[in-house]
Amino acid sequence: MTDWTESELSALRRAYASGTTRVSYDGKSVDYGSAEDLLARIRTIERAIAGTTRPLPLAGLAGFSRGDR
Repeated sequence: MTDWTESELSALRRAYASGTTRVSYDGKSVDYGSAEDLLARIRTIERAIAGTTRPLPLAGLAGFSRGDR
């Protein structure tokens, strides 16, 4: 996994807020295909920084009985 920086995240947020899909930070430039792509990248980095990139647990099946059968 790549280590993302706060400067990258800040640049992505500024670009999204201004309505552009070209992001420049730390001497790098990236063009995103759409605002949705840019927002997806922002969410990915936010989850990684927050430490919530692990998969969610699966729920089990619940059973029930009416008691008369």
